[in-house]
Amino acid sequence: MITAALYFMQEKLLFFPTVLEQNYEFQFNHNFEELNFETDDGAKLSAIHFKVENPKGVILYFHGNAGDLSRWGTVAEFFVEKQYDVLVMDYRTYGKSTGKLSEAVFYSDAQLFYNYLKKHYDENDIIIYGRSLGTGIATYVASKNNPEQLILETPYHSISDVGKSRFPILPVAQLLKYKFPTYQFIEKVDCPITIFHGTNDLVVPYNSAKKLYEVAPKPSTTFITIKGGNHNDLINFEDYHTQLDKLFS
Repeated sequence: MITAALYFMQEKLLFFPTVLEQNYEFQFNHNFEELNFETDDGAKLSAIHFKVENPKGVILYFHGNAGDLSRWGTVAEFFVEKQYDVLVMDYRTYGKSTGKLSEAVFYSDAQLFYNYLKKHYDENDIIIYGRSLGTGIATYVASKNNPEQLILETPYHSISDVGKSRFPILPVAQLLKYKFPTYQFIEKVDCPITIFHGTNDLVVPYNSAKKLYEVAPKPSTTFITIKGGNHNDLINFEDYHTQLDKLFS
């Protein structure tokens, strides 16, 4: 019964979207444009594009597995304050975004927004940033394109690797429809990569990120250990800010 529940309920175990009405009005502290794209299969994708005067570049931000842009837009404003434009999208079923979920559309939808940025920015001005769930998507996009750099906050080797840590006696790899094999994508990334992970992460084990680092290209990949850091609090640590300031200088 547990095995069957894991298979049939896995989307509810992996994804925790909140839904916004289509007429919801976003409110943030920085100037932004709301974007709405329609995909070939009829899905509607919602995004926020923050813009500053004389930006150093643009950050394409892929968020975690819970919430919607009303929350993640506020998180992304942290990077706007560093004098970067920021584009953050909501995945299908999140916020105002609609359409049927699958692993394939996570990737194709993400590429759609990267293509949008290439029309407005030089590719060497694009930074891809992934957080938690978004790290697998970010790494995929980086592997297919030529951004200036890739930054991963609390990444995983693969979703099945995380699943094994939670359900060690179950055949997780065979049950999961969503693989997110970040370890396969990262091998094909040509730009500099920076990984941030906390030693006390109870959602994505620290060892999963270390396994990812082991297969990442060297010497272009840097692993930053945040001692005592958990899954959602790296921003509270001085080491995180110090290293980010170096990346964004």
